[in-house]
Amino acid sequence: MPNRQLYLVAIDGSEWGTRAAECAVRLAKQTGASVRLITVIPWSGYTPMTLDEVAHRPIEKQEEENFARDSILNPILEKHGDSGVDISCEFSWGHPVELIHKVAKKEKATMIFVGRRGRSRLADLVLGSVANSLAHTAGVPIVLVP
Repeated sequence: MPNRQLYLVAIDGSEWGTRAAECAVRLAKQTGASVRLITVIPWSGYTPMTLDEVAHRPIEKQEEENFARDSILNPILEKHGDSGVDISCEFSWGHPVELIHKVAKKEKATMIFVGRRGRSRLADLVLGSVANSLAHTAGVPIVLVP
C-alpha cells in the first residue's frame, strides 16, 4: 500500500498564505496528495486577573475562532472545493511554529507550505519568522511561497 502524501499549509489570512494554499493545491493535483490547511491563533495563555478579563476573554476567543473560520479558512476551502483535491482544515490556539510543527509530525506531513512575507533580512534576524523557524525545525521539506 503506497504512503499517502499530505501537504500541510500554514495560512494566516494574508495574500502570502493564500498563495501558499494555491501552490499546495496545484501540486496536490499533480501528485495525488491531500492538503491540510492550518491557521494558528496566537494565544498567550495568561490567567485572567480581573473580573472584566474573566468575563471578556471567552467572548474574544469565540470572535477570534469565528474570524479564523469565516475569513481565513472558509474562503480558501470554497475557492478550491471543486479542485478534486482532498482538502481539510483546522485552527488551533497557541504558538504558530510549535503547533504547525506538532501537527506536521502527528499527521506525518510530507511537505509544509508557508507564505514568505516581504520583511527585511534584518527583521528576520532580529524577530525571526514562522517560515524561518519552521525551515530550521520541521524535519520535512518546507516550501516558502513568495
